Formats: sequence, C-alpha cells, structure tokens
Amino acid sequence: MPTTLTLKNIPDAVYDRLKVSAAAHRRSMNSEAIVCLEAVLLPAKVAPSERLARARELRAALPKGKFQAHDIDALKREGRP
Repeated sequence: MPTTLTLKNIPDAVYDRLKVSAAAHRRSMNSEAIVCLEAVLLPAKVAPSERLARARELRAALPKGKFQAHDIDALKREGRP
C-alpha cells in the first residue's frame, strides 16, 4: 500500500530543478519526485555484459580516427602524479 510522505525545508535550487524536470517529463511534481527517488534508491541492475555491449555501441558511434587509445590514456592521466 502506498504511503504519503511530506517533505519540508526543500532548498530552493532543488525545488526549482524538480519543477523544471517535472515539466520536461510532463509529470506532476509528486510523480517526478517519486521517479527521482526510485532512480536513486532502487537502481536497475545492469548485467556487466549489457554494460559492456552499450560501451561498445557508444565507442563504435564515435568518429573514426579521432580518438586513439593512447590519446585517451594520456588525457586520463593528465594532472595525476
């Protein structure tokens, strides 16, 4: 059975972002808050194979020749000891 929850002292910035997000998704503020809470507290379990397949799809969509592995590694290490 669903439970009612009242939130108090919501920071203005959080309220404003929730309001914009609700409008963008065509949801009520209540529905948007529930979706946000579910996304954080009940994250979908993604199998490692699915995550790897998605990463490969994204990499294949990149322009060819613009991103070399050694360039990416150098950028990741930039600023590190």
